[in-house]
Amino acid sequence: MSRKIGFWSVFALVTGSQIGSGVFTLPALLAPYGAFSMAGWVIAGAGAVALALVFGGLCSQFPRTGGPHVYAQQAFGADAAFFTGWTYWVISWVSTTAVIVASIGYLSPLIGNQSAEVNLLLEIALLLAITGLNLKGVQAAGHAEFLLTLLKFGILLVIPIVALTHFNPNNLVMMPEMSAQSTPQLLSQVALLTLWGFIGLESATAPAGCVKDACKTIPRAIIFGTLCVAALYIINSVGIMGLIPAAELAQSKAPYVDAAERIFGGGWHLVISIMASIACIGTLNAWMLASGQVALGLAEDGLLPRFFGRKNIHEAPHNGLLTSCVGIIPLLVLTCSHSLNHQITAIIDFSVVAFLFVYLMCGLAHVKVLRKQACCSVYKWVYTCVAIGFCLWVLYETPLKTLIIASLFVISGVPAYALWYKRQLRRA
Repeated sequence: MSRKIGFWSVFALVTGSQIGSGVFTLPALLAPYGAFSMAGWVIAGAGAVALALVFGGLCSQFPRTGGPHVYAQQAFGADAAFFTGWTYWVISWVSTTAVIVASIGYLSPLIGNQSAEVNLLLEIALLLAITGLNLKGVQAAGHAEFLLTLLKFGILLVIPIVALTHFNPNNLVMMPEMSAQSTPQLLSQVALLTLWGFIGLESATAPAGCVKDACKTIPRAIIFGTLCVAALYIINSVGIMGLIPAAELAQSKAPYVDAAERIFGGGWHLVISIMASIACIGTLNAWMLASGQVALGLAEDGLLPRFFGRKNIHEAPHNGLLTSCVGIIPLLVLTCSHSLNHQITAIIDFSVVAFLFVYLMCGLAHVKVLRKQACCSVYKWVYTCVAIGFCLWVLYETPLKTLIIASLFVISGVPAYALWYKRQLRRA
């Protein structure tokens, strides 16, 4: 029996990787910008779709397990592939940590405010449960992701659509402290905020070896999934921001809870907490699946020890998954102290920039692919240039300190490169 997954499971991975805790916090973060926030969604959405087209094109050319490092290897050689794959693998741990913390944190209205130690135990239990699910194989994880995505889309559409019936355009007003900034500054700030919502669009390329007709299925799922995510984000932002005045929304710690109480009243905050947790758990499952497949792909290409390429009876890369799980637990321990929450949030911001390094590498790899094609449409060159330009623009607008710290994710691969990878090359 085939253990490969089809279009809808891949679609669920694409959307599940992108729709996480950000969808519940971004309306509050964007509230001070008023109608300018819509421009941010348009810019980030256009950049995300261009990147989706790039990844779709690359995957159709190289439908192999691993994702980004495969494209870097084809275009720039093994050294570039090693650092691209290493960076992608390591930053997935950080992103996963934040999602786990959010998954349990959103349940606090339901389970009460527990001690930091109890929350840590719940977080580790959730991580172990999702790791166990992925150890059952890509097919089991893919089917679970599809069900979680159906729940996500269903409940994430209800509140904003109902909120649109209470839409007040006067609520989409820029707050006074923002009016002193220039239009380019405002656009760059809202684009940087909204970009977080699309991180993960490429995750479906990682399990390419486990996808039916990968060269066609994955590109279609990436493009269609990213378009659906963009539409969902815009509906949510317009609905919530049009319902709650900007000054009040900007101070909200739980925009969806406030929106539900305005619309329905009663104890709907409990429903919202469950909804938010489900959304985060879906993202966690997608990232764990991708993390194992990235390690598998790196091992199959000789960029990590063969240890990470071993599979269990379910064809799951158990050593890669367990290594990711073990690597995430210390990060969860760090978040146990509330005093470190701000620090962890900052690390997440750095990981977004590190993701852009990977995206930029893949965009440049696509340029090399297009140059080798005898007949290439102008359309492909346009969206590739848009994707590269978008990455460069966001990096240009990023503070130098953030760029330097984000580069540490890349540099962290130097010891493994020097102590293991280079020795392997000399032996070969």
